[in-house]
Amino acid sequence: MLARKTPIIAIATATGGAGVGIVRISGAPIPPELVYALVGTALTARQASLVHIKNATGQTLDQALALFFPAPASFTGEDVLELQCHGGPQLLQLLIKRCLELGKNCGLTIAEPGEFTQRAYLNGKIDLAQAEAVADLIGAQSEAAVLAATRSLQGTFSQTINALVEEITTLRILVESTLDFPEEEIDFLESAQAHQRLQSISLRLAELQQAAAQGVILRDGMQLVLVGAPNVGKSALLNRLAGDELAIVTPVAGTTRDRIKASINLAGLPVHLIDTAGLRATQDIVEQAGIERTWEAIQQADAILYVRDGSEQSGTAVQADAELQKRIAAAAPAGCPILVVINKADLRPAAENQASNLAGALRISAKTGYGIEALSTRILESVGWSGSNEGLLIARQRHVDCIRLAASHLEHAKSHGSNGNQTLELFAEELRLAQEQLEAISGRTLPDDLLGKIFSQFCIGK
Repeated sequence: MLARKTPIIAIATATGGAGVGIVRISGAPIPPELVYALVGTALTARQASLVHIKNATGQTLDQALALFFPAPASFTGEDVLELQCHGGPQLLQLLIKRCLELGKNCGLTIAEPGEFTQRAYLNGKIDLAQAEAVADLIGAQSEAAVLAATRSLQGTFSQTINALVEEITTLRILVESTLDFPEEEIDFLESAQAHQRLQSISLRLAELQQAAAQGVILRDGMQLVLVGAPNVGKSALLNRLAGDELAIVTPVAGTTRDRIKASINLAGLPVHLIDTAGLRATQDIVEQAGIERTWEAIQQADAILYVRDGSEQSGTAVQADAELQKRIAAAAPAGCPILVVINKADLRPAAENQASNLAGALRISAKTGYGIEALSTRILESVGWSGSNEGLLIARQRHVDCIRLAASHLEHAKSHGSNGNQTLELFAEELRLAQEQLEAISGRTLPDDLLGKIFSQFCIGK
């Protein structure tokens, strides 16, 4: 796809019937004879024209608006023709068919997924982080995600990255110039304030790393897994948080035998709730399969709600809960927060509920709604979510990985620089590697095969 130079065409609007449907053509160039044959008139740049589009026998397919954006003043940086017609699926397919017939001589072909955005990237209209923000804006799951993706598309994230790259570049120039002229005997680390510069860059990168981690959760949503022994109220809690009767709730232990999922929005954060089968020893083959899936969900969780039965006060039950909680903590991803919830608070007064004395545990009642608001706040706090839309950015896991590796190289640079000029070569090399990682976010240093993989995940028409 990276090497294709022929014009491309695709439907830019979603599938299904709609009032308006858009067909987009991009090419370098789009032959004028194709435009004229399709719409029957010459088009004025960036001005909507009412046209009649006809089939091969001269019958009118539709009356549409045609807009022509000559290169380079277009989204892709190439000539772009946009046809806005009625949004019937069959009509749009007939329009595509007619365009392909007329564009056969110039090699007009159906666009690959993400090829319009990829051409915008390759032609320097946007960088890779902005290109990814296009897909993220389309797939945004909340208002906060929309605003964050829009900021990234406008270049806010890229500007932050580029500013850090520029500072590292400046520091590299100072280091490498000292290596080139050792006879000047300049005490580089002191005269250039290398340590102070490097520390400043590291602090800003740490802030960006934290913001990017939040951006990943904002983009993908938080996987919140509800776990515990059977009949502690996990399904009832799922229903309470989701505001709907999604899971069957009965007094019979083991009612839930497979994962049940629901998505909610907490203060702008998409949260994917996953109710799981109760963890216990059982001979039931179906229940065993459900329990295996529970452990799989635990291993993939961003946060875990460990639900305990506040009405059960026996020492044996409390000890079994403690042992099960240890097993869950061992299986969960590193750093995954585990929130302990004491359910069924409505069955016992707080003074009688010994389990409520557990450090950090929240007493709730999934039945009455008691404590749910406090639980929602605790969920958000567990991932550092502030609830403020200001300054949020959208990010992907690859961005977080690149920032983490860049931070690691800067730490290595500090250790090499601490011994003076004797290790400046290694100091300079770590700076170069850190810069390379940050430049990968904007796409400057990514190989073509990885670029192709990224754009292949876009929808067709974007």
